[in-house]
Amino acid sequence: MNHATGPQVADVESQYHAEFAMGAHAARHLRRVLRLYLVRSGLRDVADAAEPALAELVANVVRHVPGRRCRVCFLLYPGGMRVEVTDGCPELPVVAAADTLRDGGRGLVIVAAVADRWGVAPYADGRGKTVWFECVGRAAPSAQRP
Repeated sequence: MNHATGPQVADVESQYHAEFAMGAHAARHLRRVLRLYLVRSGLRDVADAAEPALAELVANVVRHVPGRRCRVCFLLYPGGMRVEVTDGCPELPVVAAADTLRDGGRGLVIVAAVADRWGVAPYADGRGKTVWFECVGRAAPSAQRP
């Protein structure tokens, strides 16, 4: 589990997480929660990048994870934030080829375009994974992750 470090705004938790089944409107609701969380923590400038990245990860859960269950975690660190979406599906996400004409498969291309870093961490037992991304605020471009 990742932990936020460093000083934080006093009235904002450094971590938010929830576990539930995703539905058709889950991405919209989670985008609102994320924006409020970022604004209250002084990271308004990363919200425009973090929101569409979160929506893409949630769409992947809705489309590909049986039962649509996942855990969403927002983690703050000095000058930035990380979002993790964890599910119990062993299938790893695949980035679509740039020249493909197929319907779908571009979600991770969008995540890569708007986030500063992203990745996938499969469980050692092969029974799930965490897909994550990080966004660094413009006000603190030199902030380093622990």
